[in-house]
Amino acid sequence: MPLYLGRFKYSAEAMQAMIENPHDRGALAAEAAESLGCKLRGIWWSFGDHDGVFLLEAPDNAAVVALAMAVGASGQISTETTALLDMEEAQEAMRRAATATFRPPR
Repeated sequence: MPLYLGRFKYSAEAMQAMIENPHDRGALAAEAAESLGCKLRGIWWSFGDHDGVFLLEAPDNAAVVALAMAVGASGQISTETTALLDMEEAQEAMRRAATATFRPPR
């Protein structure tokens, strides 16, 4: 199944709720993913522009977008997701790029 790297950010309201009631959000996130045929491989808190990252297996892009829509509709979490290619897929992309008919501006 294709892999996706996701980044998430909680709203101030969501962060306040977690401070008042600390709990493992990973189980709930995994349940949401599974409801759409996906598998959450891991979730980690992080520093920087995002509060955390996750690794997701999904059957297709539509499942990933559906999950992002369902989560985002709450207004409490925003996500960004990047499709990941394994080395075989990357090499196939390189082979296809070699056959592309692209001419740069001159």
